[in-house]
Amino acid sequence: MTAVDNPRAPYVRQKATRSNYELYSWMFMRASGVLLLVLIFGHLFVNLMTGEGVHSIDFAFVAGKWAGPFWKVWDLLMLWLAMIHGTNGVRTIINDYASKDGTRLVLKALLYLAFTIVVVLGTLVIFTFDPCPPGATQDLLPSFCPAV
Repeated sequence: MTAVDNPRAPYVRQKATRSNYELYSWMFMRASGVLLLVLIFGHLFVNLMTGEGVHSIDFAFVAGKWAGPFWKVWDLLMLWLAMIHGTNGVRTIINDYASKDGTRLVLKALLYLAFTIVVVLGTLVIFTFDPCPPGATQDLLPSFCPAV
């Protein structure tokens, strides 16, 4: 017969740690979740509720938004916070459900690789986006692009 610990006994930590990483991770998830709500609903409102709604979203719409720094920073914050928030959540799930150390290592390596690829490519797109690409037809370009 196996003895079961008293459920009302205080929790005793098995391994002493000197890091508060999990605490800071938990606090980040709460703060980034609130900030992401503001960023995402602001993004949806501007893209879907103003103007003609979803029918007005095209290359010229995005080029007009990204012509100034405000929307670039907005979208960059949204990308980075969403990716860090999601990666942290999946990391927690991997820690909870992957029982073997090797499996946990491989899953986390794949997760961090995917995070890095998406963040680097997304950041490059935001900062290297050219609203007036050469060779594009004038009817697809925003009004501030010079005529070719």
